[in-house]
Formats: sequence, structure tokens, C-alpha cells
Amino acid sequence: MFLNTLTPKFYVALTGTSSLISGLILIFEWWYFRKYGTSFIEQVSVSHLRPLLGGVDNSSSNNSNSSNGDSDSNRQSVSECKVWRNPLNLFRGAEYNRYTWVTGREPLTYYDMNLSAQDHQTFFTCDSDHLRPADAIMQKAWRERNPQARISAAHEALEINEIRSRVEVPLIASSTIWEIKLLPKCATAYILLAEEEATTIAEAEKLFKQALKAGDGCYRRSQQLQHHGSQYEAQHRRDTNVLVYIKRRLAMCARRLGRTREAVKMMRDLMKEFPLLSMFNIHENLLEALLELQAYADVQAVLAKYDDISLPKSATICYTAALLKARAVSDKFSPEAASRRGLSTAEMNAVEAIHRAVEFNPHVPKYLLEMKSLILPPEHILKRGDSEAIAYAFFHLAHWKRVEGALNLLHCTWEGTFRMIPYPLEKGHLFYPYPICTETADRELLPSFHEVSVYPKKELPFFILFTAGLCSFTAMLALLTHQFPELMGVFAKAMIDIFCSAELRDWNCESIFMRVEDELEIPPAPQSQHFQN
Repeated sequence: MFLNTLTPKFYVALTGTSSLISGLILIFEWWYFRKYGTSFIEQVSVSHLRPLLGGVDNSSSNNSNSSNGDSDSNRQSVSECKVWRNPLNLFRGAEYNRYTWVTGREPLTYYDMNLSAQDHQTFFTCDSDHLRPADAIMQKAWRERNPQARISAAHEALEINEIRSRVEVPLIASSTIWEIKLLPKCATAYILLAEEEATTIAEAEKLFKQALKAGDGCYRRSQQLQHHGSQYEAQHRRDTNVLVYIKRRLAMCARRLGRTREAVKMMRDLMKEFPLLSMFNIHENLLEALLELQAYADVQAVLAKYDDISLPKSATICYTAALLKARAVSDKFSPEAASRRGLSTAEMNAVEAIHRAVEFNPHVPKYLLEMKSLILPPEHILKRGDSEAIAYAFFHLAHWKRVEGALNLLHCTWEGTFRMIPYPLEKGHLFYPYPICTETADRELLPSFHEVSVYPKKELPFFILFTAGLCSFTAMLALLTHQFPELMGVFAKAMIDIFCSAELRDWNCESIFMRVEDELEIPPAPQSQHFQN
């Protein structure tokens, strides 16, 4: 009776509410999937419901009987997911801040800037900084989150060095003369001002030249005292890092201002003077400058030294090697002619180099072919990730365009790489399997307005498809009920009657079977009468 009294308005409200709720769930699921790369319902089910339902304990997989191969693969995946300092990072004040002033967007994430602060504390500080007032101030300045507070601290450190100290020097036996002597300048304060306060590259270069003068003096003094104890050794290590950083940034300033040959000379001298400091990856700056000069023979010589199996690879090394091999054949390459006659030896080498580069970082071709828009590169990159692809393409796209036919060859051949590695997360061809952690790390390194490139491409989760179907179905029912209320009311009552009659029929059949079994039940007969029974 209750169901018969329901009006069509009830069914409209019911289906409309169901459609609205499922639509909200669909929107939330889609947003969560785009932001975090997974389904919220699936994640909650795996994280919270599976343990309640008696799921498998993951701790059993970490037993002591794991093989050495698994341990090696785990160590490799951890090393590949390490975040590296971008060797071609821009200047905050002269480039990143100008982008913010023009567009109103923040090109750097908090996670990226926090990593830079940790790098500065590692490279530019030591345990004996409290002995020098200016270095003590800078030690606190590198920990500051507010840019204005850091700049004010750098100015304060420079003002302290303007205070003159009097040193008593006995020049004449009968009297003493007070000699005025300036304290050494604080090189790290100039570095901070050049990076964050200077609004142009020219201003940053002037500040870095002042930092070079102060840093070179500190380096020479600590070099003479480095063997006098661990404290002096730590000071010399810090002063070495400061000097290398200043010279590298001066070379980058010269490159930005168009003095490319001067930049190449500064980088070569720096690599000769400090050959063991490979953590700054100065060779990648050198490769980019040599490509700008179109000195391809020198580029090949640098690659021969650093494209070694024992050294960590990078997109710059792999794609520069591919560019050099593509340059030899790209001007005459035609896909139609290659399909008729086959690939020559030089063309095969170029295609293999492109496949090698794409396997290392599959995100780069979309930026080189301008299938995705570029943004300013972050200060840190993840090798084989989207952040490294952006950093490479931002500086090297012009070099690919300069080589005639190189982008055409890349366009025709780069997708063939994926046929050789059908399961990139499980097994690679020339490199280790593609790490799973790149998407998560890139979402932390890249700004929110950038659409992170994901490899391999993920399919839509089941719950998104399910909620989309549910929303569409209930919305259609609500529309039909609103347009044809009487017909849909009859249809709903018919479906309810069919369901109720089916339930009643099942209940009647079950009760009849139970009564028949009770009536036909025969007591056990004696052994002698079993034939008659």
C-alpha cells in the first residue's frame, strides 16, 4: 500500500538526488586522480578496509630470506628516485621573480625551495661559522623562509664587515702605531644578494664578481691551514664549495648575456681546477654552451668522457648523443624512402640513439615536438622524470631546431621505443626498469598549474567509470520521470511488483519443499524388512 501511494514526484526526487550525489563523487574522484594519480575510494579500501577484512600483511614480504637481486633492484630504485640539483637552474631574483611579477604565478614550489635551503646549508656553512660574526648571521639566513628576511640578513652580514678593527703593530720601538685593517668580506652574503635581490643578470654578475674577490681570499687562506686540524679542513671544504659555486654562476651569467665563448673558457678552467667536484655537473653547462656555438666536435669530446657506463646518466647526455647522431642523417631523412629501401647504417645508429634517449626519459619528446607547453624549470630535478624533461627542453629546444630535420627524425621514430619495452615498470631494454616514484616526486617539484606527464599512461580507475555510469543512468531516469511521470510510475510499480512476486514465489516454493520433506520422511526399518520397505 505504501508503494502504491508514491507519486511520480517522489521518483523524480529520488533519481535526481541519486544523480547529484553520484555526480559529486565523480567530480571528487576525477580531481583526486588528476592530483595524486590514484582513486580515493580504491586507496581508502586498500589502506583501511583490507586490514579489517583480514588482508595480507605486507611485512611478510620484508623477511630475511629476500634474494640479493631484489635488494639490488631496491637500491637502484632508491637511487633513481633521488632528487638532484638542476645544473641549469635559473636566478631567483632576475628570472623566477620576474615571471611572478608578470604572470602572478609562483614557478617554484615550497618543496623545491626547501631543498635549495638544505643545499645552501650543506655547501655554504660549517661548524666553525660561529667564530666569525658574518658567517654566523648567514648560517641563520639560509634557514629563513621569508625572502626579505634573508636579504636583510645578508646586508647585515656585509655591514658587520665594514666595522674596522684596530691591530697593534710595533713599527717603532719607542712607540706604537694603530693600523686600520678591514675584516674579510662575506662571500656567501654576496651570493644570496646576487641570487635573490638582483633583478637583472647584469646586476647579479656584478655581485658575483664581488663574491669571487671575497671567496678567493678566504679559499687561499683556508688552503694554507687545511692540514692543521679537522676544523680547518671543514673550513677549506666550505670555502672550496663557495668558490666553485661562484665561478660556475659567473659562467652562467656570461652565457645569459651572450658571451658564450667566455662562458666556455670559464667552465673549462673550472673543470680543470677542480676535477673531483662532479656534484655540480658543470659538464652539462659546458655541453649546452658548446651546442650554442655549434662546436659539435667539442661536444662529442665531452660526451666521450662523461657518457660512460660507470657514471650516472642524464637526459642531457642521452639526448645530446642522439642529436649528434641524428645530425649526420636528418637533413636527407625521409620516412617514405626509408620504408622502401630500409635504413642505412648511419640512420640505424641515429634511431637507436633516439630509442636509448627515449627509454631513459620518455617525457622529453613531447616538449621538443611542442606537443606540451613548457614552463620555467625547477631548481631540482628527478632523473628520468617530467622535471628533468622540462629542464632539458627549456634550454636545448633551440639546438634541436637549429639542426635541419632533427625534430622530423625524432617525430618519426620516438614512439617505436615503447614496442621494445612493453612492460617498462618490470623490465627495461638498455636501462633499469622505469621507477614508479617519479610521478609523486614530480608533483612535489613542479607547480600546481602544470599538468605532470605520467609514464606509463595510467588507465582510469574502476570507481571513476562506475560513478560516471551511475551518474549518467540516474540522470537519465530523472529526466524520463520528469518528462513522462505516469509512464515511469507504471514502469516503477511494475518492476516493484515483479520483484515482490519473485520474492514471494521463492518463499512459497521453499515452504512447500519443507512441508513435503516432513511428510515423506520414513523412519529407519529393521534389517529383516528392508526389502519390503
